[in-house]
Amino acid sequence: MVRFASIFSQLGALFSRTEFHRVVSEHRAERYIKGYSSWDHFVAMLFCQLAQSKSLREICGGLACTMGKLRHLGMKAAPKKSTL
Repeated sequence: MVRFASIFSQLGALFSRTEFHRVVSEHRAERYIKGYSSWDHFVAMLFCQLAQSKSLREICGGLACTMGKLRHLGMKAAPKKSTL
């Protein structure tokens, strides 16, 4: 069986998670977080741009529907509207 990667996963593969975490720790961007990491926020904003979402409800609903497919990018759970 031949499997193909989605466009979203191909774009996600362009960004190195180790390099991303290095920059985040260098700038101390996650020093006050409680549960939603910078990587999760980055993936949500990337999804927002690709899906051309116009509201928080569209972003949260779209990520919740595709959560099984986004696990390979490292997201633990879909964000809530108040979190974004």
